Amino acid sequence: MTDSSSGKILQVGKCELELGGPHLGTLRDSNDIADDPAALHERIAEDGYLLIRGLQKRENVKAGRRVILENLSENGQIDPGHDLDDAVIAEGANGGFLGGSKRVTHTDEFLGVVESPEIIGFFDRYFGEGTRTFDFKWLRAIGTGGTTGFHYDSVYMSRGSARLHTVWTPFADISYEDGPLALMLGSHNLPSYEKIRATYGKMDVDRDNVGGWFSDDPLDVMQQYGGQLGTTEFRMGDVLIFGMFTMHGSIVNQTNRFRLSADTRYQPAADSVDERWVGEKPKAHYAWGGAEQKPMEEARAEWGV
Repeated sequence: MTDSSSGKILQVGKCELELGGPHLGTLRDSNDIADDPAALHERIAEDGYLLIRGLQKRENVKAGRRVILENLSENGQIDPGHDLDDAVIAEGANGGFLGGSKRVTHTDEFLGVVESPEIIGFFDRYFGEGTRTFDFKWLRAIGTGGTTGFHYDSVYMSRGSARLHTVWTPFADISYEDGPLALMLGSHNLPSYEKIRATYGKMDVDRDNVGGWFSDDPLDVMQQYGGQLGTTEFRMGDVLIFGMFTMHGSIVNQTNRFRLSADTRYQPAADSVDERWVGEKPKAHYAWGGAEQKPMEEARAEWGV
């Protein structure tokens, strides 16, 4: 699948890949089946993701974005020589992970997006029963040159429901240069990835204390195991939904702006829940990152992947 930007060269981890080339394509949206739960389940089983354009109200996302930017500005992360909404990075600032900042992630404006009637209603229909979302919220401000390595979400949150889903929500209109998410298509169901799913995919970072990213070289992974990367440009209001075994990372941010996005999780309310991510003060990761953390390269050699 290609679009009008085909031929554009994007930095993905250690690689430079051509959009529309053999290793990097574009994602298809599922708006045509958004009101058909059975078709959505078939689509995510086939593709490993659901891209729904305009699911969230754009004005709500703008309000949440404003709260995030105001917080970054208060912390000296935004260049005061530009309009706040431009999200231009201050000299020496590096953004980072803001998930622990409840003064941002638990404001009415932010929750008005990630716990909106639109997203909860979508999952109520999709699951065919009531939905719950984790109390812990993941929020990132990715600076120039920033990226996320390729990983399964299962290694971070696998102690609860097997029906847990991630929703990636952009809090900006995100171009290819801003560094959107990229999915390793086929990583959830290709037979060639079965051993990865059965070893790395069953890891628990707190129990095993191994680095979470499987690789920052997606080309090497694709050359060994097949599949293709898929990405797209996003507008505020779009959401990207996927399960715990769709490997994903991001394109490198090549701009002078922060790429603002949130990762939030949804599951049937009746299912068991990973205790690390719920409650007034979620425990979160409690052992991962200790002094004796095993490098992923060592773990992969032991697993034979």
